[in-house]
Amino acid sequence: MKKIAFAALCVLLALCLTACFGKGGNVDGATTREVESEIYSQEEIAAAIDAVKREFKRSWSGCTLKEIEYAGDEESRKDEAFLKRHGADEAIVLLSSFHVDESGGDGSLNANYTYENWSWILVRANGGAWRLVDFGY
Repeated sequence: MKKIAFAALCVLLALCLTACFGKGGNVDGATTREVESEIYSQEEIAAAIDAVKREFKRSWSGCTLKEIEYAGDEESRKDEAFLKRHGADEAIVLLSSFHVDESGGDGSLNANYTYENWSWILVRANGGAWRLVDFGY
């Protein structure tokens, strides 16, 4: 009897942990639009988009990414203040839209709402990997 109770407790604990950690956000079906740039190649922009998608998939439970694209050279030049603060020499700004389900994501977002023009700011040093340093409106 003790073994059955222990097994049931283990199953219950596993279910609770799964519910707490969630599965992250949904990036399947997210569209991108190619935006011309004098600063970055399409491969560099795609790498930044991939970095945001990884973060979104990992941490944005209850959210579905709809669109993501490069905000343009002018926007990326505006955020050079992030460079010194984050020890980087390049910054890139992406814009996205995403939908939040009835759960409200992590509780800080509006439930059943689609956010538009949500920005993501990433930096890198010496042509390395993009690092997400800020996001929001």
